[in-house]
Amino acid sequence: MLSPSELARLTGVSTDTLRHYERKRVLGTPARSRSGYRRYPHEAVARVGLVRRALTIGFTLDELAGVLSERDRGGAPCRSVRTLVADRLAELETRLRDLTELRDELRVLLREWDQRLARIPAGVQARLLDLLADRPAVDRAVARQRRTAGSADPRRRSLIRRR
Repeated sequence: MLSPSELARLTGVSTDTLRHYERKRVLGTPARSRSGYRRYPHEAVARVGLVRRALTIGFTLDELAGVLSERDRGGAPCRSVRTLVADRLAELETRLRDLTELRDELRVLLREWDQRLARIPAGVQARLLDLLADRPAVDRAVARQRRTAGSADPRRRSLIRRR
């Protein structure tokens, strides 16, 4: 059996993270010693590693809790897992396209700003930020930020509920 600090050291997470994983139900409730201290089985090292890798590729803790719960009960959540990863890949590809478009727009913007700055004497305001108003790629990036700010994709939430 491992203490929280031993498990944390072996997995590279904090003891607070372990408690958070317990609350989110991706890590089982540990046994308690006679004095009430949490004690984890050695298998918890692999479980925390699995959680960390899944988070890295875009799973949420709630999604993992559903998948792992089903798996721990003997179910086969494989198709749900595959769907979640396919959705994540599609989201990532969209973000990459958006970021590429924004990068290209910023390159053009910097060239325009350099030309403007070359025509304006030092110490005179060029009002560069005001020129952001008529940039379609920037406007699209702002709109995307508004749509995604603080909320998970409803399609992903519905996949979790269906399990």
